[in-house]
Amino acid sequence: MQRTKKTRRTLVVEEPVADINTTPLIDVMLVLLIMLIITIPIQLHNVNLQLPVGTPPVGAVKPEVVTIAIDGASTVHWNGTPLRDARELQERLQAAAAQAEPPELHVRPDAHTKYDRFAEVMVAVDQAGLHRMGVVGSEQFE
Repeated sequence: MQRTKKTRRTLVVEEPVADINTTPLIDVMLVLLIMLIITIPIQLHNVNLQLPVGTPPVGAVKPEVVTIAIDGASTVHWNGTPLRDARELQERLQAAAAQAEPPELHVRPDAHTKYDRFAEVMVAVDQAGLHRMGVVGSEQFE
């Protein structure tokens, strides 16, 4: 004997799904895109110019170089000669600035030089009106 249930039944038709699950496809494509971006060399913006090759002018004279050294005892040296005080430094700087071709200054502080003494020398150079100056030996402070 067969029993029948009195339940409401719906007719379910099993048909193949016509939609493709694109999530894995998108994941694979993004991975391939990232790999492509990483492997492509970066192109720098270059402009190829044919620059003229020149020769240095005849009679080009290198500027005079004055070395101002400051030792650990805060003594200032002008090309190796110790200076007595800040006034003598100021006089030499003003005389150098008055030249037709002012010299190039190389300030060389010692590793133990106090910063305030170095700053005083820099202010004196600025007040004298000398602008071609560089700090030499600063790699010891890095």
